[in-house]
Amino acid sequence: MTVLLLIFSVIAGVLLGKYFGKKEKLAKNLLILSAGFLITICLNEVFPQVYTSEISHNLGIFVIAGVLLQMILEALTKGFEHGHFHHHNEHNILPVALMVGLFIHAFIEGIPLASEEHTFSPYLLGIVFHNIPISFILGAFLFNRQEGHKTPSYPSLLIIALFALASPMGMLLGNYFDPNLQPYFLAIVGGIFLHISSVIIFESNKNHNIDWIKIGLVILGVSLALIMHLFHYHPTGTHLH
Repeated sequence: MTVLLLIFSVIAGVLLGKYFGKKEKLAKNLLILSAGFLITICLNEVFPQVYTSEISHNLGIFVIAGVLLQMILEALTKGFEHGHFHHHNEHNILPVALMVGLFIHAFIEGIPLASEEHTFSPYLLGIVFHNIPISFILGAFLFNRQEGHKTPSYPSLLIIALFALASPMGMLLGNYFDPNLQPYFLAIVGGIFLHISSVIIFESNKNHNIDWIKIGLVILGVSLALIMHLFHYHPTGTHLH
């Protein structure tokens, strides 16, 4: 089920991008909604697991490493993860660099899934919610580059397939790691989540005006994540939080 959710989220996002890719406002709103969800999952689920683990000493270094890693990956993806995509500069993004950056990003996020014991965990849904807007932008980028063609090119299909399979492959590899390493991977992913979501939420509005739609979408994303937190069983407790 986990693998299917991961793959379906990418396919759904790509299809949305193919047919609605020119509606940049929709892509932006999806990103803001997912950012509210993601930062709540990060602070309410990922970091508590990291800092309550038996080896919590110096794990903050790995959180910082996750932030720095994401900054490096953005040199390859040109900020696809938080919507820095414009049609006029799409040819500046090499498909190979884009593919590598997105694959590494999604692959690392998938590794901690190997230790998730519950279906529809907040961590999994955080990745799913995040995958949809990224895939939306990816689909818009890939299909708008080849307007006039009835069928997608093989490189485009390859990029989509690799991105869809990256997190499941990371999860598969995670099964072979020592479970004691889980907090380190979660710390790295927490840094990635924190960087991406904070950039989306806190980037400046035009003329620094209050954007009530943006605030509302963030609150909606936060609320959805909190609902997931309330109804998700946490092994360290004795009841549903």
